[in-house]
Amino acid sequence: MTNGPDFIFEQDLSARGAIRIAGVDEVGRGPLAGPVTAAAVILDPHNIPEGLNDSKALTKKRLAVLEPLILDCAEVSIAHATVEEIDEINILQASHLAMERAVAGLGQVDHALIDGNRIPHNLKCSATSVIKGDSRSLSIAAASIVAKMCRDRIMVDLAQQYPGYGWETNAGYGSKSHISALQNLGVTPHHRRSFKPVHNML
Repeated sequence: MTNGPDFIFEQDLSARGAIRIAGVDEVGRGPLAGPVTAAAVILDPHNIPEGLNDSKALTKKRLAVLEPLILDCAEVSIAHATVEEIDEINILQASHLAMERAVAGLGQVDHALIDGNRIPHNLKCSATSVIKGDSRSLSIAAASIVAKMCRDRIMVDLAQQYPGYGWETNAGYGSKSHISALQNLGVTPHHRRSFKPVHNML
């Protein structure tokens, strides 16, 4: 048993002829506000930053160091599904839509390694779902880092437009302070109306 992700999935695919292999992950399924964000990353096998791991297992400081290293040496595509799309098609489908957009942004992809247990329907390449992929595949780990950093910045920006909800620290998740702000300040255009705590207040 190794600690943290490795490059075995990618090497196996490479041995079977795949060249452009993308790791794909999304962040923001659980929050009550903000978009869901996905990243697709093709790592250079000869230049992989040290210390890649599931973004949830890394400190803010470490994430801030790793993100520019990934952007510097890998091919990266980031995409979102909006709050409106989440409310319209549900969060699972919206997550898959963001993933499809992220993969499409890389152009030609031979194979995608998707974090989770389901593969989005409209990918333009073959794919493998990898449960707990962000702690097993280096490509997916890189995608989890880039997606998290990008979405966190979006929520910090939105927090300046809608102060009081604590999005700069809770990233839109339903923390106590966020729920209490919802009750006191009301629902913003960036809240997911299909999510129960928000829906119940409308």
